[in-house]
Amino acid sequence: QVQLVESGGGSVQPGGSLRLSCAASGIIFSIYVMGWYRQAPGKQRELVATITTGGSTNYADSVKGRFTISRDNAKNTVYLEMNNVIPEDTAVYYCNAARFGVASWGQGTQVTVSS
Repeated sequence: QVQLVESGGGSVQPGGSLRLSCAASGIIFSIYVMGWYRQAPGKQRELVATITTGGSTNYADSVKGRFTISRDNAKNTVYLEMNNVIPEDTAVYYCNAARFGVASWGQGTQVTVSS
């Protein structure tokens, strides 16, 4: 059974940094495309970033140049480094593991950007 557990969320001031982690279990982590999505209040869940099994990355335009996704296959963990955050980054951030169109989700971690 797939388990994805996010951590690292919290409150941060605009311009600050935060690092999210997602620990996976129950899957052969290295063969999954991993991703981060977010959902702000009253909005649909949206893609933030993905990373393939080969390490290729893809980012939403709104976070390009500020966020970095990475993975450590030895630790079964995917990370999201968030720099220069803005209030519009406030959302619940979800970890996603996908393979052949089948996706699993974590429970989410709240990120709040406010002065």
